[in-house]
Amino acid sequence: MSDTRQHTHELVDRLPFTQLVAVAGLLEAMLNPLPRAITNAPVDDEPVTGEDQHRLREGQTWFEERDGKGIPMEEVIAGFGLKLEDFPVSTENAK
Repeated sequence: MSDTRQHTHELVDRLPFTQLVAVAGLLEAMLNPLPRAITNAPVDDEPVTGEDQHRLREGQTWFEERDGKGIPMEEVIAGFGLKLEDFPVSTENAK
């Protein structure tokens, strides 16, 4: 594998600046494909219905009545008979 890495570095070192910029963009897309996927995602062309608009207004009103605050997670999971302690948090994969 180190031969491939070294060969790749040699090729990159030979590129003119304009092509180097393009290769950098390609490598970034390969390492983090999410932004590219979002950029290339199709436009949501589903029509917004009257019911959609009504529910949006209801939601906005609900938040305004509560000073922009939602429901605390503790209350949400308590509705299912659970506690935060039932969901241990692992920092192993956190970045």
